[in-house]
Amino acid sequence: MNDMADTGEQTIKKFLYVNRKAPYGTIYALESLEVVLIGAAFEQDVSLAFLDDGVFQLMKGQDTADIGVKNFSPTYRALGDFEVTKLFVEKESLEERGLSEDDLMEITYEDEDDDWEEKPSIHLVNRSELAAVMAEQDVILSF
Repeated sequence: MNDMADTGEQTIKKFLYVNRKAPYGTIYALESLEVVLIGAAFEQDVSLAFLDDGVFQLMKGQDTADIGVKNFSPTYRALGDFEVTKLFVEKESLEERGLSEDDLMEITYEDEDDDWEEKPSIHLVNRSELAAVMAEQDVILSF
């Protein structure tokens, strides 16, 4: 019999949700966000990666009125409330699209271990740094 079943302990796994698609026009970005919230609700170690057109998901000033869909981008700002504080953005993907960190939303969380200091959730990483992050994960889901 499994020892964890006897103690009732839960194994925490590291989940990385890789976002490669633009935020609108497909369901991938919204589905990813919903799955992230589910994973966080089950107290897993949840991180997100944004590369390729996925970097557009974090752009500030999104306005979806003309395309007739709900703008879900403000939900990213609530991720810290679910202890999702690691959003990795690939620098090269930003640069290839003529974007910089200044084009991204400000997403922060309050660090309870550091007197509730507000800290940034977005971490710019290059491709090799992102590969290292991916290598540390137990589960990687790509959207």
